[in-house]
Amino acid sequence: MAGRNAWAPEAIWDPETNDYVLYWATNATLNGVLKHRIYYARTSDFQTITTPQLYIDRPGTQNIIDTQIVEMPTGVGQYRYVRASGDGQITLDGSNSILGTWTTIGNLSGIGLTGSQVEGPMWTKFRDRDEWALYLDQYASGNGYMPVLSTDPTTVGSYRLPASGSYTVGGTTKRHGEILTLTAAEESRVQARWANTAINQLQSYNYQDRYVRHTNFDVRIDASVSPADDARFRLRTGLAGTGTVSFESVNFPGYFLRHSAFDFQLAYNDGTTQFAEDATFRQVAGLADPAWSSFQSYNHPDRYIRHYAFQLRLDPITTATERSDATFRVTS
Repeated sequence: MAGRNAWAPEAIWDPETNDYVLYWATNATLNGVLKHRIYYARTSDFQTITTPQLYIDRPGTQNIIDTQIVEMPTGVGQYRYVRASGDGQITLDGSNSILGTWTTIGNLSGIGLTGSQVEGPMWTKFRDRDEWALYLDQYASGNGYMPVLSTDPTTVGSYRLPASGSYTVGGTTKRHGEILTLTAAEESRVQARWANTAINQLQSYNYQDRYVRHTNFDVRIDASVSPADDARFRLRTGLAGTGTVSFESVNFPGYFLRHSAFDFQLAYNDGTTQFAEDATFRQVAGLADPAWSSFQSYNHPDRYIRHYAFQLRLDPITTATERSDATFRVTS
């Protein structure tokens, strides 16, 4: 076989063979028909690979490109694996074995998407819920990626288009990409090595010589903080969701301000949903002065970060004093 190209290569770990399955699209002549088919090979080290084999072929002259496979967690759907491919439609297949028998589940024509409009399917699971996004490249319109959502990728009827204006992929057009999942420890190491988020302090509104700081992993407001980095934080995108913030320590990367029993501590991000929610806040207009900021709890929205006897707490806010205690300036 003489292949003319190798498009959209992917790899997935196969527990049955204890190695990786590499798969890609190649335009080659087979049985007298020149078209794109999906081929695969196996590797354990990404240096040596087995002889390529035919993996997916559609009938007649129908091409197939841009396949990607996602593994389902135990208890979700009727198949362990789901793959999406561009073959005139965005066709979905299911199987319980990567190199075993695959069954066609259906396609996305029911929600108005065909292979003449979109290509380059890319799966990713939301980190905070059992829901998946199948990103599709709107190549025909030149608009780049859009997510199609599903709580069960093995069932065609579960797929739905996103609400208008409910997503953004930034100012540049994104196409044919990949989203990698990092552990909390991996994320912290990356951010510590390439720290591209501004360093800020939180200044108290009613004690303006004092700043939020950690000391022995407790959190309070103090003046003349030493060492100075105890009062410096990176305002990260909220661990529990976009449109929110989390406060990561500068001198203890991977440690965040989080509440526990409504008291605050500096704690290591263990990657759990509970930690993410406890360490996430909505930055709103200052309760005592709208030119400043207040921070509303993500999982206790009736409570805000405030200081009491110079200790940081998470409290409901009703009085003028409490509103002042719960107001801060984000400053460098």
